[in-house]
Amino acid sequence: MVVRSAGILLYRLTAAGEAEVWIAHMGGPFWAGRQAAAWSIPKGEYDPGEDPFAAALREFAEEIGAPAPDVRYSSLGEFRQPSGKVVTVFTAEADFAVDRVVSNTFELEWPKGSGVLREFPEVDDARWVGIADARVKLVRGQLAVLDVLTERLRAEGRFNA
Repeated sequence: MVVRSAGILLYRLTAAGEAEVWIAHMGGPFWAGRQAAAWSIPKGEYDPGEDPFAAALREFAEEIGAPAPDVRYSSLGEFRQPSGKVVTVFTAEADFAVDRVVSNTFELEWPKGSGVLREFPEVDDARWVGIADARVKLVRGQLAVLDVLTERLRAEGRFNA
């Protein structure tokens, strides 16, 4: 059975016509101190039969600590990850801001083999970054999401890159 996730990729355009995207740094000890390929769009798994857009909105709120903006979203498509997971991505233009990111948490034995369970945030940072920076920060499997977004914005004549 294919594992499915849904997420939201917010974008905004600068006065110079450059796109920025809202991405999140994954929490926990594995990702601590890493920047390259350690960020993701806010997303999470959903159950069969669940509406992917409803799941994307829920997961955004859980990972960021604030609801996704109440704006018009469109589908960017489905993207198969190297793990085999399929991520359905929705996008919207919004100038979103939060005072701080407050993510849900998960438990992990840390240090490994210690028998000590510790709690870590799923997301420990989120921010706006330019497309070029996002190409370095995002995990490899999500780079295609940026390609589809930038092609869409170019086709609409709204993106200089």
